[in-house]
Amino acid sequence: MNINDLVAIDVHTHAEVSCRHEPDEYGKPFEDAASQYFKAGKRPTIAETIAYYRERKIGLVMFPVDSEFQTGVRRIPNDEVAEAAMANQDIMIAFGSVDPHKGKMGVREIRSLIKDHGVRGFKFHPTMQGFFPNDRMAYPMYEAIAEAGLPALFHSGHSGMGTGMPGGGGLRLKYSNPMHLDDVAADFPGLTIIIAHPSWPWQDEALSVCLHKPNVFIDLSGWSPKYFPPQLVQYANKQLKTKMLFGSDFPLITPDRWISDFKDAGFKPEVHDLILKQNAIRALGLR
Repeated sequence: MNINDLVAIDVHTHAEVSCRHEPDEYGKPFEDAASQYFKAGKRPTIAETIAYYRERKIGLVMFPVDSEFQTGVRRIPNDEVAEAAMANQDIMIAFGSVDPHKGKMGVREIRSLIKDHGVRGFKFHPTMQGFFPNDRMAYPMYEAIAEAGLPALFHSGHSGMGTGMPGGGGLRLKYSNPMHLDDVAADFPGLTIIIAHPSWPWQDEALSVCLHKPNVFIDLSGWSPKYFPPQLVQYANKQLKTKMLFGSDFPLITPDRWISDFKDAGFKPEVHDLILKQNAIRALGLR
């Protein structure tokens, strides 16, 4: 990234529409439920997302979500996102996503994405993927990511995916309690871990893990800042001011809305640039 040219870095954006494959109709109920929950409109293509961020001079980390084992929904190819990042290196970084249930083949894919496709981190979604982050099943994947010196980003807390569907679409919220990441942070002290989202209803757990473990960050995506729990803003202004990251959850929440609400959400002026850009530079290893 040309970090000096960027006003902010959004560490949490989704690849929503593949240009290589037709939409998977099997995933439509999940998309419709999420759109209703977030009051989101049309899903943009990868190219449209990049153009949106380039116009605003905001860097972005983009990833798909591989939940094929748990949901049966075909993922957007990791290499499609990686190739888009390679063509837009001044503004974009690609994270990969590999379902931990894919075992040794999944570890092989992670190593290939790093070596051959320039992927700079990985996204895990415990609720969508149906696993506890501290399940030893996933540890070989974490080992491969840690060896490469790359970050791992984990969904935490409530999920808009499945909300309102019968049985929550079969998805279980218990997997995304951020306290499970305390084990991962202890067992992989050299692995940068990013806890995604305000972790309601486990916000205090996330703050505790982040405060206790030097290798843990929190991204603030998925909520408008005006709805952040007061303790999250308190810690962002003080003890954790160098460990909070701007993330939007685009396209479900836009950076335009997030940044506008952020300015009036009680964050001290001296932490604005840290959260919007400087902390991400460190967490992503950009300098």
